[in-house]
Amino acid sequence: MQRRLWDRAREFAMRLRAQDDGASQDTNGRNDVRPIIAINETPQSAQRTDLAAILDALPDPAMILNQDSVLVHGNSLARDVLGALRFGEHVSHTTRDPKLAAAVVNAEQSGRREVFELTVRRPIERRLEGSVTPLAARHDESESVAFLVILQDITERDALARMRVEFVANASHELRTPLAALSGFIETLSGPAKDDPAARTRFLGIMTEQAARMTRLIDDLLLLSRVEMRAHLEPMALADLNLIAADAVSHLTPLARKDTISLICEPLDGRADVRGDHDELVQAVQNLVQNAIKYGRSGGTVWVRVTRGKSGRKQDSEIRVSVIDDGPGISAEHVPRLTERFYRVNTAASRDKGGTGLGLAIVKHIVTRHNGIVDVHSVIGKGTTFTLGFPAIENHALSAE
Repeated sequence: MQRRLWDRAREFAMRLRAQDDGASQDTNGRNDVRPIIAINETPQSAQRTDLAAILDALPDPAMILNQDSVLVHGNSLARDVLGALRFGEHVSHTTRDPKLAAAVVNAEQSGRREVFELTVRRPIERRLEGSVTPLAARHDESESVAFLVILQDITERDALARMRVEFVANASHELRTPLAALSGFIETLSGPAKDDPAARTRFLGIMTEQAARMTRLIDDLLLLSRVEMRAHLEPMALADLNLIAADAVSHLTPLARKDTISLICEPLDGRADVRGDHDELVQAVQNLVQNAIKYGRSGGTVWVRVTRGKSGRKQDSEIRVSVIDDGPGISAEHVPRLTERFYRVNTAASRDKGGTGLGLAIVKHIVTRHNGIVDVHSVIGKGTTFTLGFPAIENHALSAE
């Protein structure tokens, strides 16, 4: 589709050049140039041209300028990115960033495509990567030259790049801390504490804890990587959220008893079928239950509840599994960032309890792959509720299969 649009744009440029080359001579011997579109047309008439139709069909923000760098046409995507477009005025009036106007000048002088980057701050701040391409070759000063400006929003791409850099830095830091501890204890046991049985016993216990911490971190990193690699594969199997909730509770009951926490499973009456990978969904629910046990109230209660309701995104039914604790709660400023990798409400407490900072990130990626949502509600002093919602599969759909 996009290739055909560009072919039409190139065809238009060739026709424009052919008309320029074949321009008739008037009585004074001057070239009477009649291009396919009059570059100085009003925006209303330009919208009726082939080129304007091409711009409107492009998947990226695009604008057309005449030989004087005056804005002639821009598609709706360009208006979304740049705000109000000032047709009939110099392109420098479209954005205060001078890079666009400079790229147009360079493209006119070189006759070649020029690439640039700019930042717009209204209606929201965005980083854009753009190109200015001459639409007709310039043989002499009398010939009309028009320019095609294509923009691409790279804000999300840059954010993802920063996230990767931060992820590598955080992962390196998380691994370096226990590794440094292990190295220090090994050196101590090889030297000053070599003949000290009491110190050796104490240090070996700490080393075991640090090695287990590294193992948990590596396991979570590998799990997160596997989930991300499968993000584009839509689950096709049937999964029963009642069974998933029961499995998660069964696996974690010994941990809850150790911390004197009551773990209660409340299944949905009737079927609770969704499209999903059973093992991944069990992992997601287990991560939430583990967090509730670790950071909930000592001697408190954790409920794993399966319910049915209307989706907030559509009017379709959805099945929800909620993990509820009666712990200290989470401050509102932390809630939006809970699913970020390595984000912790309390770093020291998380590390003391064996947390890696990746559990909720894994939950988010699993739920996203299953076309679900993650909702967090917390009240200080009263507890926290994590809810995972998934599109329900109705009984008639099951019978059709």
